[in-house]
Amino acid sequence: QVQLVESGGGLVQPGGSLRLSCAVPASIFSGNSMSWYRQPPGKERELVASIYRIGYTNYADSVKVRFTISKDNAKNTVYLQMNSLKPEDTAVYYCTVGQHYWGQGTQVTVSS
Repeated sequence: QVQLVESGGGLVQPGGSLRLSCAVPASIFSGNSMSWYRQPPGKERELVASIYRIGYTNYADSVKVRFTISKDNAKNTVYLQMNSLKPEDTAVYYCTVGQHYWGQGTQVTVSS
């Protein structure tokens, strides 16, 4: 069974930073696009950022400049660096490989 494991969520004050990590099995890491989604309370899941095999990235307008997606090929890990966090960034964050394999989610709460 393929399992993605997210970590790094938590409670942070507005303006703060967090870095999410997603450990991906080596068997599916290479050659696939990887993304972070989030689901705010009472809302639908939405795309936050994606990174493609050649390193190209794209972001939702709401997180551009503030968030950075990256990957470490040696560690089979995808990251989401989140800076200047806002209360509206509060959500459960999920990583996915090719929108086929999903992690269990990690809670991010931005509140004073």
